[in-house]
Amino acid sequence: MPLHKGPDPSAERPMSVNPFYGEANPVGGMTEAPPKHRLPETPLPPTTAVQLVHDELMLDGNSRLNLATFVTTWMEPEAGVLMAECRDKNMIDKDEYPRTAELEKRCVAMLADLWNAPDPSAAVGCSTTGSSEACMLAGMALKRRWTQRNKDRYPAARPNLVMGINVQVCWEKFCNFWEVEARQVPMEGDRFHLDPQAAAELCDENTIGVVGILGSTFDGSYEPIADLCAALDALQERTGLDIPVHVDGASGAMVAPFLDPDLIWDFRLPRVASINTSGHKYGLVYPGVGWALWRDKEALPEELVFRVNYLGGDMPTFALNFSRPGAQVVAQYYTFLRLGREGYRAVQQSTRDVARSLADRIEALGDFKLLTRGDELPVFAFTTGPDVTAYDVFDVSRRLRERGWLVPAYTFPANREDLSVLRIVCRNGFSADLAELFLEDLSLLLPQLRNQPYPLTRDKQAETGFHH
Repeated sequence: MPLHKGPDPSAERPMSVNPFYGEANPVGGMTEAPPKHRLPETPLPPTTAVQLVHDELMLDGNSRLNLATFVTTWMEPEAGVLMAECRDKNMIDKDEYPRTAELEKRCVAMLADLWNAPDPSAAVGCSTTGSSEACMLAGMALKRRWTQRNKDRYPAARPNLVMGINVQVCWEKFCNFWEVEARQVPMEGDRFHLDPQAAAELCDENTIGVVGILGSTFDGSYEPIADLCAALDALQERTGLDIPVHVDGASGAMVAPFLDPDLIWDFRLPRVASINTSGHKYGLVYPGVGWALWRDKEALPEELVFRVNYLGGDMPTFALNFSRPGAQVVAQYYTFLRLGREGYRAVQQSTRDVARSLADRIEALGDFKLLTRGDELPVFAFTTGPDVTAYDVFDVSRRLRERGWLVPAYTFPANREDLSVLRIVCRNGFSADLAELFLEDLSLLLPQLRNQPYPLTRDKQAETGFHH
């Protein structure tokens, strides 16, 4: 979560309340409006409180028109009913809520089977609050396995983790929080993600693992996990270094099994020790739920698993969070049960079809150059063509926001800071009809943008909207 500072005293003013929101007496309770940055002295009627909150939230963007986020913004009403029934259940209390715990166990088993674990019954895993926590847990397991193998050198030797510079920020957080050196493979030319050989060259005896991304947030492309494992196999043959791979499949791990079944990226590769995904992205569940799975018990050191009994029974737990609602896990099981393999295949194919079609039609406008086409993740990135000088991607993002569309514009990292792009994430619920409306709005804006004397967005950093 972002950090927040205290309120600016100059921004403090009383909140206004419409008299009709009050009690039967239209001026009852109106002598003092409730404060915004401290607790009110007295209670408010529930109708008043809910209307105050509701009115302020109207200023949020429409989540269905948010083409920046990967997070699920639509589920069936039946899923909402189940989530409401389970929001008061503490997920960690497995003794009191054994059926919720059983559904979590079944989800882990389903994912182990989906990701081709050699023995799904031997795979271990857990739900998390999202992929960020799942990545932290996977990184902790990699580091602990490395320290076990290097007890004679640690802590004098500093461990490192190899990854592409395109990784989600949670990996940089992990390295910072757990004192691991982040070794990042930069972008080069038209390669916008990790290069397997370059990654292998960054490895040494202090490398705890290599992270491969199945679906880069920057452009929606898959990293070549099989090639990465092959490069590390060759490294082991030359040097004896046995470097495990973690696959960050935040999005792609719930797309590739259904749309790219012949792509080898998962536990079929012996070097892949663990995989994570976001149930609340292409797992099609409201936030927040993620999943972390390890190939077998050897991949997850037992010393990282805590056992508590003060909630009743013996309860093993491996998580950064403790108490959290069971609603999202129940919703994930409902979605697995509701869709099955064929249902997931149909949903993901639909989003990919929308992404590819929209990408082609944006390219046909003539002003833009595609970097990716939505043929891996249903996500594509594009920039302005070389002949476009009157406006830039930040102007496009700003003008689309005026129409209600949230499309992020951002610059790429080293060594492609010169490249600024727009990115569109197509999710379930962003239909072909909505894509048509989006294209109409973009087409209507282009003549105005072309008539600008020059790009008008001055503060690029303030305008940047890069969201995962």
